[in-house]
Amino acid sequence: MTRHALILHGGAGARPERNYDREIDNMRAVVEAMKIRLEAGASALDVAVEATVMLEDSGLYVAGRGASPNLAGAYELDASLMDGATRKAGAVAALQGFRNPVRAARAVMDRTPHVMLVGEGAALFAHDQGLEAIGDEAAWFTHAGKGEDNHPPGTAPDVLAGALSHGTVGCCVLDSAGRLAAATSTAGVFGKMPGRVGDTPIPGAGSWADGHVAVSGTGQGEYFIRTVACAQVSWRVAAGASLDDATRAVITEIGDLGGDGGLIALDRDGHIAHPFNSQGMKRAWLTTDGEIGVEVFGQTTA
Repeated sequence: MTRHALILHGGAGARPERNYDREIDNMRAVVEAMKIRLEAGASALDVAVEATVMLEDSGLYVAGRGASPNLAGAYELDASLMDGATRKAGAVAALQGFRNPVRAARAVMDRTPHVMLVGEGAALFAHDQGLEAIGDEAAWFTHAGKGEDNHPPGTAPDVLAGALSHGTVGCCVLDSAGRLAAATSTAGVFGKMPGRVGDTPIPGAGSWADGHVAVSGTGQGEYFIRTVACAQVSWRVAAGASLDDATRAVITEIGDLGGDGGLIALDRDGHIAHPFNSQGMKRAWLTTDGEIGVEVFGQTTA
């Protein structure tokens, strides 16, 4: 039987001068909770979604409750997930009015013949599925990430000039049956134009899972789309690269194009990787030996 493992991230916008004790405690608590679920036999897909929901609901990251509005004052949320065992995927983009976009993405995967729903169609679907709506947006959203490598709407550098400050959450899981899954959720870059969609809801760019690897990205999504970042990791591993070499090569390519961010990845043998070229990336993991780690800075790979 395969030994389970997990890695998650809370975004690649961390700055050395900021204290991350709350995020560190939260990420550790999420990993500890998911360790119990994996030990009980939960599937990789279920755990990836549950972990991402916990991160969304914390209000500590630029996803779910931590969202800030776009330049028109609307909260547009994105998410995707992928089941490596079946290669099924689900996603929502520019979703407004609902608490957990990753739950909406899961519903798209399980209850429709589609992969992605967007905007008003995604919101109508979420309503029809009985997903939890947000009542008072002003009271719900926390505008996380203002002290990071991000800026609140209205103060960011010109988005059109390429200054895309960012934040995302994600999780990659290997379960005891050897199945891999990945999920990613975001509120998008700060100061984004209405209708802007980044890599997060696009399988292959912002998330990926197959029989080789599970991958989730965080950073300037336009560059992750242009490099098909998460799927590219799998292609490199399938061609014989180690997980560490594959993820680092993709981050180097993103950097060469002028982008920044990071990747978390997990392969079918339980190896994990989490390279980034930004100032820091909040991440936590569970190894196949049952060890839990949490990092914000540094480039440690377990």
